[in-house]
Amino acid sequence: MPRIALYTLAVCVLAVAAAVVSFTRGSWLGVVWVLLAGLSSNMTWYYVKREKATRGPSVTS
Repeated sequence: MPRIALYTLAVCVLAVAAAVVSFTRGSWLGVVWVLLAGLSSNMTWYYVKREKATRGPSVTS
């Protein structure tokens, strides 16, 4: 897994945690955290799929 994908995954997990905390405290700021989590999740999938595509077909025995 590329390093940038790990960073975006960490941002996604932290954004979800921040959204949960915000919503439990009754703040609507959690909506922003949910949007950030969605964006970072999409970035993670993009970088993982791009890495798999650049490696080419894998040969398994």
